[in-house]
Parts: sequence; structure tokens; C-alpha cells
Amino acid sequence: MTEPMKNKSAPITAKQSISEAFGVILRHNFEYMKSWAKTAYVGDDIEGVHQVRVAFRRMRSTMVLFRKAIPREITDPWGTEMRWIASEMGPARDLDVFIDEGLSQMAGKIPLTEGEKKLMELALKQKEEAYVKVRALFDGERYKTFVKDFDLWLTNCGWFQEDLPASVRAKLNTSIRIYAAKVLNKRVTKVLQTGEHKNEMSIDELHQLRIEGKKLRYATDFFSPMFDSSGMAEFNAHLKSLQGLLGTMNDVSVMPGLIDGLLKGVKDVDTIKYAGAAIGWRAREYEEVRGELDDRWTAFSSTAFPWLK
Repeated sequence: MTEPMKNKSAPITAKQSISEAFGVILRHNFEYMKSWAKTAYVGDDIEGVHQVRVAFRRMRSTMVLFRKAIPREITDPWGTEMRWIASEMGPARDLDVFIDEGLSQMAGKIPLTEGEKKLMELALKQKEEAYVKVRALFDGERYKTFVKDFDLWLTNCGWFQEDLPASVRAKLNTSIRIYAAKVLNKRVTKVLQTGEHKNEMSIDELHQLRIEGKKLRYATDFFSPMFDSSGMAEFNAHLKSLQGLLGTMNDVSVMPGLIDGLLKGVKDVDTIKYAGAAIGWRAREYEEVRGELDDRWTAFSSTAFPWLK
């Protein structure tokens, strides 16, 4: 079996046009997705489903980031299919995270051994059911048709259509570097505005900040090769640190909903007791992690923007 790709960075350069860079980024992430699909199908490595979903998010983000150059009516149909495919794998990913980063991390730390064992068994059973859905997705005609048609669309540069207005065609042939700097400015401004009152934010508002940060992270990943490497590395390190914190907080915040699903119809006292204790354990962790938000935000927001040099 071909080894899954490890490098997420698409080979773009400042010499490319907007159209060329758009195609290169999409093609790279499309091939990345396909390289991880077999791992996701087998289900013995949680990175499989995770990396496939990441690839789809990156492709959808590419279409959003290039929206000022490529009309959304051209890309929206592909985005709809990508969103559907990723959503079909969502339950499997949620359970992977819950088991690997939730239950496994708490193992042996709460003195309710029987409840711990039974809740893990419930989670593993639901995970297997979720992966049945993942395999059905990959075996289905809708996914196969998407792969075939999107591959052809990329090969033929389907966004560069003959009936595009002359102004749009001209813009697609201009430098990606100038366009990239504008996109990065817009995305970082959005993150800074969204997080301005971070300490008063609700869980839902912090989730939105995480989403905006993720959009910025994809943009910096895509466009980093065109700007100062050391500056982009420093900026990305602080952004990644902030994203990691917000990601942990999000994982903790969705845990009660996952447990509610696991406990549907369950009346076993040991399992219910452990589930309640687990939520309490993670709630304490949430408060500890949130206490680091100020420092990570300060480090991120005070870092220079390399694309302005």
C-alpha cells in the first residue's frame, strides 16, 4: 500500500499566477486526501479519518480564500460535496478524540474502575458503528463520483472557464504574492477583532475564535513559501500554540454531548457515576487551560506580520 503523504505544504511560488497557485494548492490537498483514504477506511489508525477531514477542510478553505478572484458559483458545488463527505466522517472523528484524548488520558485517575471499563466499552462499540458509516461512504457512488469528477476538473483548470468576464480572467493571471498578502491581512484582522474581548467570551464565541484562527492558519500554511521563512515560522508557531489551546477547550466543551449520546438508554449506576465524574474531571481541565489564554493571545497578537515586510 502507498504510504500516506506527510507534507501538507503545497509547492507554490511567488512567480505563479492566482490561477496557477489555486490549482496547485487544490491538487496537492486532493492527492493528500486520497493518500490517507485507505487508512481511514481500515480504521486502525485515528490519523486516517482525521487527515482526510483536514484535507477536505483545507480544500474548502482554499475556495474561500480565493473567493475574491474565483466566483463562488464556480466552487460552491464542490464545497457542498466536500462538506457532506467530511460530515459523514464526523462521528468517527469525535469518538476517536473522545477515546484517545479523553477516556484514555483519564484512565486509572478516577476511582470508579467498573464504570470506567463500561463507558469505554460503550464508546468502542459506537466507534465501530461510526466506522461502518465511514466505509460505506468510501464504497458509495457519491464519493467515487466526486473523486473522478473533481480530478478531471483540476486537470482541466475548470475554474478558468471561457465564459468568465474579461476582468476576472485578467485577475486570475496576476501575481499570487500580492493577492496572498491581502488575504493574510484580512484573515489576521478578523482573528484580532474576534478575540478582542476573549476573556468575556462564551464557549460558543471561543469556538468561533477557533474557527477564525483555523482559517488564518490554513492561509499561512498555503502562502508561507512566498514570504520570509523565519518570520513566517515564528508567526505560525504562536498561531499554532493559540489554536492548540482553543482546540483543547473545544474538545472538553463537546464532551458532555458525546457522553449524553453514549448513555442513551443506559441505566447502569457504575457507568453513569463514572460519566459524571469524567465530565467533572474535564471541566477542571478546561478551567486550567483557559487560564493560559491571555499569555498565548499576547504572544500571538504581538508577533510581526512577515507578509508586510
